[in-house]
Amino acid sequence: MSSAFVYAAVRTPFGRFGGALAEVRPDDLAAVAVTGVLAKAPGLDPAGIGDVAWGCANQAGEDNRNVGRMAVLLAGLPVTVPATTVNRLCGSSLEAAIVGARTIECGDADVVLTGGVESMTRAPWVLPKPSRAYPAGNMTAVSTTLGWRLVNDRMPAEWTVSLGESNELLGEKLSISRERQDELAARSHQLAAAAWDAGFYDDLVVAVPGVDLARDEGIRPGSTVETLAGLKPSFRPASEGGTITAGNASPLNDGASAVLLGSAAAATTIGLDPVARVAGRGVCAVEPPMFGYAPVQAAARAIDRAGITWADIAAVELNEAFAVQALACIDGWLADGMTDPEIVNTKGGAIAIGHPLGASGGRILGTLAARLAESGDRYGLAAICIGVGQALAVVLENVS
Repeated sequence: MSSAFVYAAVRTPFGRFGGALAEVRPDDLAAVAVTGVLAKAPGLDPAGIGDVAWGCANQAGEDNRNVGRMAVLLAGLPVTVPATTVNRLCGSSLEAAIVGARTIECGDADVVLTGGVESMTRAPWVLPKPSRAYPAGNMTAVSTTLGWRLVNDRMPAEWTVSLGESNELLGEKLSISRERQDELAARSHQLAAAAWDAGFYDDLVVAVPGVDLARDEGIRPGSTVETLAGLKPSFRPASEGGTITAGNASPLNDGASAVLLGSAAAATTIGLDPVARVAGRGVCAVEPPMFGYAPVQAAARAIDRAGITWADIAAVELNEAFAVQALACIDGWLADGMTDPEIVNTKGGAIAIGHPLGASGGRILGTLAARLAESGDRYGLAAICIGVGQALAVVLENVS
């Protein structure tokens, strides 16, 4: 089997809910990421792209009808370039990269464009369609922005609690304090701001035409444990042990990411040298409320399949859906053999940068490849938790 390599990665700046990207359709955001990553490989004839795998979690509004294919057409690629859209909720664009890597490894294509998009601002309200015309009762519009909706009555109630309550349960189970959560959140903002100031993201982020947004909109460089400590819990009252606030959880966001994958032989076609090899992958499922802890096992599987150990991992990009979830994973990894928690998210995480669901997996994978190229370290891990009890992880080997 062939190996799959990362050749290039980009993303848009991530906008806040109702913020700078609010007027941009998700299919247009996706097209920006497509053209942005192909601009890094000007020698590549787009007709040579064997397939496009795209991630999106919602797909209930303007991102419907196979948004990956819509992005290809809107970006002006030849109509002969095929595309599919995959949905593993928060892990959708990392799933897309995994699909692309497998496609290359089994020889079905030499070049695969992957990525993902989400506009949480523009996610529609939906109504259940009545089985008979003109029902007598009222109908309620349901927001599709985040979380459960139109829940099947057969689903156990304890599985369908909110994402926030799930993570309150996780923090309670693992005794993770509010202070630790606020410390991680402050670190996320400070490191993200420092990375932007140092120019780390300059080559990873492409502008959205017509939008005045040069950086991720949610970063607050002045965040401290003291300022975050003043926020009220969002899901449980403090009197009932609530610890999760708007400050130590990822916000709602809009954005897109893209990762260009290829075989070793595709270097000539793409016109670039590869940056990193996809060395291992892991998927894991747990009971739905404990989804935040699932990356521990997913990472273990990816590392094992790469034929290495935690001692070989020099960089980790973990999507910070919630600070409590990130801390649970870090604690689990330390128990599994990770020796230095400071290798996690050294360029900031989703609490600061943002978490536009379908785009986050591509973001962490692209960031990980760039971190390895910058440091010269050999192996890194990208991991993401996924609602309804799943997680994905990918090990990259630096070849730059």
